[in-house]
Amino acid sequence: MVFEHKSVLLDEVIENMNIDPAGIYVDGTLGGAGHSYEIVSRLTTGCLIGLDQDDAAIQAAKKRLAKYGDKVKIIRSNFSEIRTVLGSIQIDKVNGILLDLGVSSYQLDTPERGFSYSVDAPLDMRMDTRNNITARDIINNYDETRLYRIIRDYGEDRFAKNIAKHIVRARMDKPIETTFQLNEIIKAAIPSKVRAVGGHPSKRTFQAIRIELNHELDVLKNTLEDMINLLKPGGRLLIITFHSLEDRIVKESFRMNENPCTCPSNFPVCVCGKKPKGRIITKKPILPSVEELEINKRSKSAKLRVFERTYY
Repeated sequence: MVFEHKSVLLDEVIENMNIDPAGIYVDGTLGGAGHSYEIVSRLTTGCLIGLDQDDAAIQAAKKRLAKYGDKVKIIRSNFSEIRTVLGSIQIDKVNGILLDLGVSSYQLDTPERGFSYSVDAPLDMRMDTRNNITARDIINNYDETRLYRIIRDYGEDRFAKNIAKHIVRARMDKPIETTFQLNEIIKAAIPSKVRAVGGHPSKRTFQAIRIELNHELDVLKNTLEDMINLLKPGGRLLIITFHSLEDRIVKESFRMNENPCTCPSNFPVCVCGKKPKGRIITKKPILPSVEELEINKRSKSAKLRVFERTYY
C-alpha cells in the first residue's frame, strides 16, 4: 500500500510558516512529506529536516523528496528527540518547526497496523514498530482501574468504567487479539440508545489506547518548551492537533510562553523574573475551510495554532 496522508491545512501552514528561502525548517511528523514538499520547494539555500518514527513514512518521504538532494535530511526519530537530532547535525537554531499530530491515512488504512476500528486486524497501534509493546498488551494486561483511567482521561468516554469492566470480564475467557473483538466488547458496554445516535462506539477507546501506547500527550507536553527554545527570533512553531487533549496542551504552553509572569495581578511591576519568549500568532485556532472539509473528511477536527519566537 502506498503511504498517503492528505496534508491537512496545507495552504494555511505554508502561509503561517513565513518561509525564508535560506532558512532551516523541521517537520517533526514527516509522514508522506506533503507539508515538507511544499516547504522545501520554497527554499533556495535553506534546508529541511524531516523526522518520523514510522519506517514506512521515512521510505515514502525519501522517494518523494529525492529530487531536492542535500536540501533535505530525513531521520527516523520521534520529535521528542529534536534537540539531540539537531545537535548531531550541528544545528542549534531553526526558522520553523511543524507538527501534524494526526494519524496518517496509511496507518489507518493498513489493516496490520491495527489503528482502525473499521477493519478486523491484530491489536497493534504502534507508531514506531520497533516498540515491543502493542495495544494487545495494554488491553490484556492492564488492570481494570488503569484501563478505566486511560479510557476516561484519554478517550473522554463517559462509559469508561463500564468499558473497562467489560474488557476485563471478556479477557478472562480468552485473550483479546483483534480490533473487531474489542469492538464487540465496547459495543456491549454502551447502551443501545446511545450507540444509535452517537458516532462509532469504539472511537474514543481506540484513541485512548493509542495515546497510552505511544505516550502521545507526554511526548507533546515534554517537548514544546524545547521546540520554542530552538527557534531563531522570528521563527515559528506550527502545531496541528486533532482532539481537545492535544489542543489544550498546545494552547496552554503557548500562553505560558507568551505571558509566563506569575506575579499577583495587583503587583505594579513584575518581580518573578520570568520573561516572555514570543507571541501567539493565532489567538483562535485556524480551522479547515469548507472546501477542504469536502475533499478530506479526516480534516474535520483539525486545529492549527502558531507561536512566534521574538525574545531570548
